[in-house]
Amino acid sequence: MKRRHMLLGTVLALSTALGVMPAMAQEDPFRIGLILPMTGPFASTGRQIDAAARLYMTQHGDEVAGRKIELIVKDDAGIADTTKRLAQEMIVRDKVGALAGFGLTPLAMATAPLSTRGKTPTVVMAAATSTITEQSPFIVRTSYTTPQVTSKIAEWAAGQGMRKVVTLVSDYGPGIDAEKTFVGTFGAAGGEVAETLRVPLQNPDFSPFLQRVADLKPDAIFVFVPSGVGAQFMKQYVERGLDQSGIKLLADGGITDDDILNGMGDPALAAITGFHYSAAHDSAMNMDFVKAFQEATGGTRPNFMAVGGYDGMHLIYAALEKAGGEGGAAMMEAMKGLSWESPRGPVSIDPDTRDIVQNVYLRRVERRDGELWNIEFQTFEAVKDPGKTGS
Repeated sequence: MKRRHMLLGTVLALSTALGVMPAMAQEDPFRIGLILPMTGPFASTGRQIDAAARLYMTQHGDEVAGRKIELIVKDDAGIADTTKRLAQEMIVRDKVGALAGFGLTPLAMATAPLSTRGKTPTVVMAAATSTITEQSPFIVRTSYTTPQVTSKIAEWAAGQGMRKVVTLVSDYGPGIDAEKTFVGTFGAAGGEVAETLRVPLQNPDFSPFLQRVADLKPDAIFVFVPSGVGAQFMKQYVERGLDQSGIKLLADGGITDDDILNGMGDPALAAITGFHYSAAHDSAMNMDFVKAFQEATGGTRPNFMAVGGYDGMHLIYAALEKAGGEGGAAMMEAMKGLSWESPRGPVSIDPDTRDIVQNVYLRRVERRDGELWNIEFQTFEAVKDPGKTGS
């Protein structure tokens, strides 16, 4: 009898423990592993996203669906092997519920198999190569894709009567995406791409390529270079006299990055860009965002990396709330189709591709009150990444 009572007591205790396990799990903190280039040549990307993520938490609290939110930030210095190692450590040791960040395409690509294996929702806040979300069903993006923006620049150029264009892009994933998209879209609209030029990503010297553009005398040049390199390009563009040549300069908005635009000076006035965000975007939400960001960072102007990080945090919070505090596949499913108002305008997550759907704006650089701003003058609404079939 004594043994029977002991056995019954053990069973009851175990049943009670199992019964409270889901509730206990629900009370565990939800950790977000933010992997960013905080040092090295792409450190500005990391600083912008990190500041935006912390701003979001300051404004919206650190608890969602009864779970405490913890942010773990690690520096990968823009090196893919480091990104992969940090992601592995975060999933296994830190038990993160989501990974986020990824300043460059190779960094996001390196993490994809780990996201799949760990069933870890992974939010790409910066990298822009179209195929990233196809590498894992657990990847979602809140930045943009290069083709999403480039396709609208090409459409606009053709609509303005431009017939002959030269493309000049940095020789890596997003640049090649931009080149292919511009060639295809502009060609379909009846335009001619006279030549496609690719510049080395590391230590680029644009001078010989710009001379080739001058020799070809196109109606316009379309340019894609990574954020941070734009100032060097614009300087050489003006030094070569191309701003006075009648050749129009069309570019992805990274070339006049809000973070460095004021330091570029008058050469930036030559550019017409297409992009999904400008710090000058005319909405109350954006004005509040810019003000709060500057107050939190000692006056730094937010750029497109910041808004990608801010919206990435919103997506994580909203999906976790929708999933009742559950992570993994349930949270990933909750992300699909979510929509909200962002500082950049209305956005949503395409449920088929897990890429962001957003407005693309044509902008020109203008000086207002002594500062340079990217001023939007035309809007293409609710643009998807072109050519995606879903996954």
